[in-house]
Amino acid sequence: MKVAHAIITKSIDAIAMLFVLLFVYAAANKLIDYQNFMQQLGQSPLLSAFAGYMAWAVPAVELLIVLLLAVPKFRYAGLVASFVLMLLFTVYIYIILNHSVFVPCSCGGILEKLTWREHLVFNLVFVLLAAVAVALHVRATGNSRLKAGGTVAVLSVLGVGMLIVLFALSENMHRYHNKFVRRLSNTPVTKLQTTTLPFNSYYFAGADKNTLYLGNTTSQLLLAEVDVKSGAVNERHITLDDTDLPFRSVTIRVQPPYFYVFDGMVPCVFRGTIDDRKAHRCKSGSEYFSFAEPIDSVSMAVRTQKRGSGESILGKVGLFSDTTLLNKNLLQKQIDGVFDTDGILMYDRQLRKIIYLYAYRNQYVVADPDLRETGRGNTIDTVTKAQVAIANIKNRHANKLARNPLLVNKAAAVYDNLLFVNAGLPGQYESLDMWKKASIIDVYDISTNSYVESFYLFDINGKKARNLIVNGDRLFAMIGNHIVHYRLNPILTKHYRTRKAAQKP
Repeated sequence: MKVAHAIITKSIDAIAMLFVLLFVYAAANKLIDYQNFMQQLGQSPLLSAFAGYMAWAVPAVELLIVLLLAVPKFRYAGLVASFVLMLLFTVYIYIILNHSVFVPCSCGGILEKLTWREHLVFNLVFVLLAAVAVALHVRATGNSRLKAGGTVAVLSVLGVGMLIVLFALSENMHRYHNKFVRRLSNTPVTKLQTTTLPFNSYYFAGADKNTLYLGNTTSQLLLAEVDVKSGAVNERHITLDDTDLPFRSVTIRVQPPYFYVFDGMVPCVFRGTIDDRKAHRCKSGSEYFSFAEPIDSVSMAVRTQKRGSGESILGKVGLFSDTTLLNKNLLQKQIDGVFDTDGILMYDRQLRKIIYLYAYRNQYVVADPDLRETGRGNTIDTVTKAQVAIANIKNRHANKLARNPLLVNKAAAVYDNLLFVNAGLPGQYESLDMWKKASIIDVYDISTNSYVESFYLFDINGKKARNLIVNGDRLFAMIGNHIVHYRLNPILTKHYRTRKAAQKP
């Protein structure tokens, strides 16, 4: 009996020490990087409204449990508290994974390397360890198992109930449902084929009638060609005539017969022909930019920053001249002119229009190649003002988003007068279950600033559409490491066919 009791005591001590190490590390990590931890809480769909309080409360509770575990007299209370806290962490992750519209950033420290599902398993292991330690302690002390079990059960139910109430009251349930109704057709697109790529780091760089052109965020000078009919992939590397530049993130754009290579952190652009893959430096200057889209063979539309304030503005740069044209009025500031004007820059070759779609509000602006505004339109979402909160990270001398902004428009593509938007918000009568299985595409006629139709693109292996490109009556979606090829049915393409017919003499 004495041997068994000694083993039980050592087991309880070992588990208690394991929790002490876990909570000391977790609390210290949160307090040392307090600003970043508060920002992560601000991104939580359950806790964003209480981020300021929780940033202190969570490490305080963890350290209090450490004190309870360290004192033999209070160790049982510490083990029960450890069980309840780990159970709450586990339920929180389960809600995030299964019932939240978006999944926020991971925890800091070593646990930052874990995915949310791996973190869930990690927490379940510690919940089990705490339960074992509580049961062993009850056995060793001879306390009433029924009383101990009742106490743990009541505390657990109260904690989990609190989380459920927070979720029911959270912005996740309210801010993501808007009072608009989509028009969903039965067959707006027909799936033709799927091409599987070796990696998920590709993005659409351009297209022509028979070929898709892909860039790669990992191998940044790789330009891949995908045959539209067969799905065959041919990869070739680009060569630059000047590589002694501090590139950070190179982007490739293709507008046949040319391709363009640029990194906005280095104010220069390279241009080459698709056939020989050799790019020559054709633009150098002092204008840094975050986005760029070729207008023609000698000019590009860019999103740059206003000197002094850093606010985003749209411009046009010449590739073989020092000319830079800026229009400070196209992008409209609501909060800071930086985060609130974030969005997607596109160029419509058929209409010869620059289109900029805001990410965090239901608006887009249209301009001609000389940056003269020709129209503004709205997506069907009801968010007219960007819901962006900004935090200053003092020890990093930078501004960051204090919480996940309400993402209205995730991605987009344009062809002729049709704008295809990967929407971020469900409508009034839409099920969140469908949003977990598919991405929704809203279609707009930018020549009339009107909403046309919506349709779903279904996920592949849990991955959603992240990149779109449209060419004629074909839509291509990048879903994970797959390119899915769709044919747009006449219910959609009639809009630009009608416009072309009306333009004929």
